Amino acid sequence: MATRKPILVFGYGNPSRGDDALGPALIDLLTEQIQPGMPLEHHVELLTDFQLQIEHAMDLVDRKQVIFVDASVTSTEPFGYSAIKAGKDTSYTTHAMSPAAVLHVYEKLNGKPVPRCDLLSIRGRSFELGQPVSTAAQANLHAAYRFTLENLINDIS
Repeated sequence: MATRKPILVFGYGNPSRGDDALGPALIDLLTEQIQPGMPLEHHVELLTDFQLQIEHAMDLVDRKQVIFVDASVTSTEPFGYSAIKAGKDTSYTTHAMSPAAVLHVYEKLNGKPVPRCDLLSIRGRSFELGQPVSTAAQANLHAAYRFTLENLINDIS
């Protein structure tokens, strides 16, 4: 297996459902900073998907830090940032898992604690199918982008 980059930023959400696209949109913005010759190139991997699934537990293997990024209707403005702990819940029986459930699966499969994991919840308001990201959510996205980029650069320094 190839050596993994120590930091994973994982944005998830449905790009066709308005503000639910905030997780993948943050990954799109960060992609511009993870190019050959740029400081984050050897330290940060980016991943996006529609929703968290049981197999995403394997994406945590050999990481030092994982940042999950999602849209939220309950987050503070413009975003919230908090540590995630592994936790067994019933989301593994549904079509989408919670980050805590993914961490729980990781611990069960690997027999060791998860790396440092955080959740970046970007405040959204409109999640209608076929709608673009709202203007307010775009402002929140850019605030979350600046925060994330600054923290990633500090983490590798």
